[in-house]
Amino acid sequence: MGFLLRTVKPLFTSPQHWRPARCFQHRSCSGRAKPSVTSTERGTAAGDTFRTQLSSGPSLQDFIRAVSVKQTPAACGEDSDSSGYLPEDLVRGDQRRVYFETYGCQMNVNDTEIAWSILQRKGYLRTLDLNEADVVLLVTCSIREKAEQTIWNRLQQLTAMKRRRLKSQTPMKIGILGCMAERLKTELLEREKLVDVLAGPDAYRDLPCLLTVADGGLQASNVLLSLEETYADIMPVHVAPQGYSAFVSIMRGCDNMCSYCIVPFTRGRERSRPVSSILEEVQMLSDQGVKEVTLLGQNVNSYRDTSEEQFCSSDLTTLSRGFKTVYRTKQGGLRFSDLLDRVSHIDPDMRIRFTSPHPKDFPDEVLHLIAERGNICNQIHLPAQSGSSRVLNAMRRGYTREAYLDLVKNVKRIIPEVALSSDFISGFCGETEEDHQQTLSLIREVGYNVGFLFAYSMRKKTHAHHRLEDDVPAEVKRRRLEECIGVFREEAARVNAALIGSTQLVLVEGQSKRSVEDLCGRTEGNVKVIFPKEDVAVQAAESTTAPINAGDYVLVKISSASSQSLKGRALSGRSLRGSVKQCETVTRHQVDARVASDTARIETCH
Repeated sequence: MGFLLRTVKPLFTSPQHWRPARCFQHRSCSGRAKPSVTSTERGTAAGDTFRTQLSSGPSLQDFIRAVSVKQTPAACGEDSDSSGYLPEDLVRGDQRRVYFETYGCQMNVNDTEIAWSILQRKGYLRTLDLNEADVVLLVTCSIREKAEQTIWNRLQQLTAMKRRRLKSQTPMKIGILGCMAERLKTELLEREKLVDVLAGPDAYRDLPCLLTVADGGLQASNVLLSLEETYADIMPVHVAPQGYSAFVSIMRGCDNMCSYCIVPFTRGRERSRPVSSILEEVQMLSDQGVKEVTLLGQNVNSYRDTSEEQFCSSDLTTLSRGFKTVYRTKQGGLRFSDLLDRVSHIDPDMRIRFTSPHPKDFPDEVLHLIAERGNICNQIHLPAQSGSSRVLNAMRRGYTREAYLDLVKNVKRIIPEVALSSDFISGFCGETEEDHQQTLSLIREVGYNVGFLFAYSMRKKTHAHHRLEDDVPAEVKRRRLEECIGVFREEAARVNAALIGSTQLVLVEGQSKRSVEDLCGRTEGNVKVIFPKEDVAVQAAESTTAPINAGDYVLVKISSASSQSLKGRALSGRSLRGSVKQCETVTRHQVDARVASDTARIETCH
């Protein structure tokens, strides 16, 4: 049977300040006769008594889950209130080994780090060897059907492995975390019976309790969404490769309600993490030597912190010109430009990126800040989804093709050497061949450096599922997707060829996957660069040389290019601190080419 911890709790506990109304009779404290009371007076008195009791009685919050970090701690353990269901001494990891598999977007990577931080505090150990695992947790994605099918296939494999382990003294427990847990809870728990634990994106605090219940032979589930949970008090355990870069979640959920998107239904409403918590985490990463931080959110640039009274002004949120939303304009709060400004001051030698934004949330102050700060990367993700105004309207994106192109022009005007990336969906409901051709022309006109392209996949609960028809045949979707990918690659090959001879500032990631003799890194525009592993001058015009290590900044002169990457030779080391946005050796022609596109990194979903 399923076991839903937080749903049951409010039904069996009542707040200390409230007691149920009881019928009672007044008794006189003296021998004197009581004054006579009319029926009208008795009714008035009774009404007053009832209103008094009602005003001090339970509110709506006493009957729904409240997960404010300040008001409601976790259901058990050291972060729990005293009325938890399980004694604290039972909610222990006892050095059981946990194995994580993470699917989908970078938000899921961050969720993995949060979940591991919570379990680590309870005495769990982490293993990278599946065969050693006592607990296997899959952090899942529901944004496309193919992503979910991958998880179903993996569950079948893990279940077979679990059956083989039943004969041992430490049976394996399998858990599903994230979006798929919320969307397919019934199928996972009741119909398929493949998992022991389900935890939605807002329920990671309950993982120790859920695993303890599962150890008792029951299925345990908490997939309730929250209006407040941001895990602001949970410091993620960052496990970035080489330790040179990290992702920092600044907000969760989404309010945009695009007609194709499942995110508002799997991750809930939009809420932002307090700025003080974000700055503390970024400072910690800087102290650890991290050289690149990416700020994360489902709609990262709609960040709006209202956690402190000083932030609750009367100012209305400003959108990009020509854009609109399905919700009312929001008021007050510390905005994304304010946060970006404060984060950039923490460490001038740390690169700052952010993803994934919505094009509606790029007022000029954000663009001017990016242009001004040397450590905020001149790379902006502008998800278009389609080049057709008619399709964009059906998608409920809040803009037309013309408004989007006007935004692109404004971005390039304020940040001349900007590198742009985008998302596109092929074969959305009602998309015609003419609509598809408009998308191809938009890709050519803008010139993106990175593209994430997918065939449309209908998701339940979405506006499109309820109101539109998925009427584009699968073979047509695949053909249109391949044509979009082809255009991206053509543009990348053409533009990257123009970068030959330029000098790019590269953050070194480590050894190239294809050769132990080469290193790889990325430019400010997020283009991969491969170059030989050799000693270089510590700084330009210096004779002292040193090896190049992961996390170093180096100037690389580009000698060849493909649609996917650049190749070159390192010239010297370089500090990002105080650097200008554009290397002096880059010609005006090369800058214009970079504006059009740097390279293309394509992810496809058939």
